[in-house]
Amino acid sequence: MPIELEYPDGSRHTFPDGTTGFEVAQSIGPRLAAAAVAVELDGQLLDLHRPLPSGGKFSVVTDSSEQGRSILRHSAAHVLAQAVLSLFPDATFAIGPPIEDGFYYDFDIGRPFTPEDLERIEAKMMEIIAADQPFVREAISREEALELFADHPFKLEIIRSTEPSEVAPGEEVTVYRNNGFVDLCRGPHVPSTGRLKAVKLLRTAGAYWRGDEKNPQLQRIYGTAWEDRRALEAYLHRLEEAEKRDHRRLGPELDLFSFPSELGAGLAVWHGKGGMLRKLIEDHSRRLHERFGFEFVFTPHLARSELWRISGHLDFYADAMYPGIELDNDQEYRVKPMNCPFHILIYKSRARSYRDLPMRLSELGGVYRYERSGVIHGLLRARGFTQDDSHTFTTREGLRAELDMHLEFVTQWLHDFGFDQFDAMLSTRDPSKSIGDEELWDEATEYLRRTLEAAGMDYQVEEGEGAFYGPKIDINVRDAIGRRWQVSTIQVDFFLPDRFGLEYTSADNRAERPVMVHCAKAGSIERFIGVLTEHYAGAFPMWLAPVQATIVPVADRHLDYADTVQRRLRDAGLRVEVDRSGETVGEKIRRAITTKHPVVLVVGDKDVEATTVGVRRYGEDSERRGVPLDEAVAELTEAARGPR
Repeated sequence: MPIELEYPDGSRHTFPDGTTGFEVAQSIGPRLAAAAVAVELDGQLLDLHRPLPSGGKFSVVTDSSEQGRSILRHSAAHVLAQAVLSLFPDATFAIGPPIEDGFYYDFDIGRPFTPEDLERIEAKMMEIIAADQPFVREAISREEALELFADHPFKLEIIRSTEPSEVAPGEEVTVYRNNGFVDLCRGPHVPSTGRLKAVKLLRTAGAYWRGDEKNPQLQRIYGTAWEDRRALEAYLHRLEEAEKRDHRRLGPELDLFSFPSELGAGLAVWHGKGGMLRKLIEDHSRRLHERFGFEFVFTPHLARSELWRISGHLDFYADAMYPGIELDNDQEYRVKPMNCPFHILIYKSRARSYRDLPMRLSELGGVYRYERSGVIHGLLRARGFTQDDSHTFTTREGLRAELDMHLEFVTQWLHDFGFDQFDAMLSTRDPSKSIGDEELWDEATEYLRRTLEAAGMDYQVEEGEGAFYGPKIDINVRDAIGRRWQVSTIQVDFFLPDRFGLEYTSADNRAERPVMVHCAKAGSIERFIGVLTEHYAGAFPMWLAPVQATIVPVADRHLDYADTVQRRLRDAGLRVEVDRSGETVGEKIRRAITTKHPVVLVVGDKDVEATTVGVRRYGEDSERRGVPLDEAVAELTEAARGPR
């Protein structure tokens, strides 16, 4: 029987039974066929040369699309495994998925990989790619798979797993072969290894099997793959830029924060300049929260475990919480991973009327989460941090307006810090990790969807990624080098008010249940500062800079005048320091530039006589000499004016 395919433009085309996706792509055009790496049929990705099993909605996946790049990277991971097992015959291999901008594969070779190993492995990969070996898909039984991978315990565990994400019971087991090498894989892959035009191995790291510290530690090799050398070179350039911007390096260099080993993993201390940066950000957070009608509250850092049992955190979030502490005649306490149950208790402290709603509470609250050591990453993934948490209690009728307000607040916040490109993820219910009625989940999700659509914000749906108590919107931004960061979160919650028995009295004197909106604008203050540091490469805009101007006296005889300039600038509200070191003027200027202070003011004999200064802005090669001090003060005061 012929099959009918519907193209993305809505047109329908008929092909003989047994037609492959590649043949369909060829019929559309040779350029499309040359760029094709797979096809999609009714939402399922298929190998390019696999006969189409049926008709349906059809599209060609090209190598420069996100789907296509993911397939390239998956195939490159397969080649990496082939190369490693060729060079290390006693090695066992685990998993090798594509990830954002690259791929990895985990191995056990009995020791860490060396840089020389990485060079040999990459050279072997190039040989395999040059041989243009075809990827051949084969479906086998579970018993055959167990026999085939008998010497590879990690593969055996995957085959025996009952998880749907691995090999579900009754599902066929698929493998891909090329030139005698075989890997357990659902696919799809590119037609042959020769389609991998631009592959590069990047680094190695230790990684626990399944991310669990109780499991064996494997050796992970990271790599990247792109559709051509030009795209690869552009990505490697972005990596170089990212390394220069790494907040873990810039923080100590700029005297903002550090990570002393004595504290333990995932914890930072803030130096004076970093403390000022935090204050500026937190002050702006308070200004905006006050403007949008929030009250400020404060809550403790720990509570009885009973609170977390009622909220559901002990059922769904215990792995991310620190163990209990026995206090008060065997009462167990836990440090808090989030602030919401405390704000619920504030709401519950007295009777509420519909006239009290919406009730908006905000807190810069310290929280603690037991992040596994393998995922800790400076300020971006820490164990102790401050959330700019807010919780709104509102009526069902007022929910839409509250959500519109929260999205406006979030976008205002991000604009103020220099982020102009937004998109969103709408995260929905995971049936296995959620509380409450499915219909209410659907209703809450629809409220969030309408909010995004009314704002005209681009979004994608992330199935099953909601919190256990409700769906959420995650707002993503793009930084100065195009990286995507998840920052702000807005969540709708019908369920925690129910678990805590929250009520308000309606206009007709009935007891009603409020709805909660959870929202974090920065998310974590620490993480937000990490993102900002990398976005600006440490050269913060003047309103955010901990030190806005450095005054450089040419010689010690100019120190008194430098102090006069400092007083004038401080009286105008600017943050200024004088370089009192005995070094040369050039060395002082270089240090101010290295520490990325926005302005350097140089003062010498002529400046003392004429009450002027030399002005040099960060990023500019030249200095303006003889600027009248009054003019410089006015200019810098205006430049330092931040968002209000």
